[in-house]
Amino acid sequence: MSGVIKKAARPQRWTHTKERRVVRSGRMPTRALAGAAVAVLAAGITACGGSASGSSSALPTVTMMVGGIDKQIYLPYQLAQGLGYYKKYGVNMQLSTEQTGGVGAETAMASGQVDMAGAWYVHTIDFQLAGKNVIDVAQLSGAPGERVMCANGSGVKSPADWKGKSIGVTDIGSGTDDLVLYLAARYHLTSKQFSRVAVGAGPTVIAALQHHRVACAMTTQPTVNAIEKQHIGYSAIDLATAAGVNQWLGGFQPTAGVLAQASWVSSHKDIVQKVVDALAATMHWISTHSAAQIAAKMPPAYVSNGLTTQADYISALAKDKAQFLPNGMMPANGPQTVLAVEKLAGKVSHPVNLATTYTNSFVITANKLEGFSK
Repeated sequence: MSGVIKKAARPQRWTHTKERRVVRSGRMPTRALAGAAVAVLAAGITACGGSASGSSSALPTVTMMVGGIDKQIYLPYQLAQGLGYYKKYGVNMQLSTEQTGGVGAETAMASGQVDMAGAWYVHTIDFQLAGKNVIDVAQLSGAPGERVMCANGSGVKSPADWKGKSIGVTDIGSGTDDLVLYLAARYHLTSKQFSRVAVGAGPTVIAALQHHRVACAMTTQPTVNAIEKQHIGYSAIDLATAAGVNQWLGGFQPTAGVLAQASWVSSHKDIVQKVVDALAATMHWISTHSAAQIAAKMPPAYVSNGLTTQADYISALAKDKAQFLPNGMMPANGPQTVLAVEKLAGKVSHPVNLATTYTNSFVITANKLEGFSK
């Protein structure tokens, strides 16, 4: 099971979307629930062949849930495990992944069920608006890793062509939904001039395009490659590369990062530094190795499955690898770009203090430790 474990069922007081969840109320799940969730995580580790004793017992244990650990846009978290970097830098990392219908990674972190979340930076803004202090301690990607895939014959070349059409998003209110609204607004298109349809991810996206339920849909690898290989559609808008996000979003769009409650970070600085050390080293490893070398360090089930072959996985990764930041630093003006997306999507109700949503201090220390330039 590659050290990845399942998670507990989601408390009903939260509204779930794939990339982004909105707090339904200000209340958090009880500590009893949090304890039960952690117990389930520990049991899962043991079931996978882990042990409460042995070499890892001398290291501090950190739990992290990732928002879809088998997706290419989230590969650094698992890659660090495959490279042995977490233990090398001094932590016993227990990774888990969110599932459809279950608690979201950032929600699990904010409620104390796990220590950290591998999730989009935008959640730090969401939580601040909800009165909760969550901080991004390392930024792993500077692009959403998404593409707007359009059905053959749709004639769509830009968001301006969405007028009168249906556009697929992961879920209404999700990160992809926000991006679609933002792209439309940049091309002077209002939400009343086109429709957004929740199409999920993977096979459901493919079916929606194939059966003309939507003209276009925003999705990630390996679904992008599957759509192209089956000759169902084409990539009209690239949000997976630096060139793409600069063209369509006006700058870097920081997405996958390492999120934790600010209070936990403050009381566990040494452990946070070890985790960031491991992931900063991983980001440099990604930047200096090929897609094939990266794929070789990932669990086989991630690389070859019902959506992709190993060759296709490597091909897709080679195309989109530039989305990963080589040093873990928050891109300049990245937070401002995310906030602009949120505002145009109608998600910002009062002023946001971006300075408290992230820190580069741990990453700067990690880069100095390895002798990397910033």
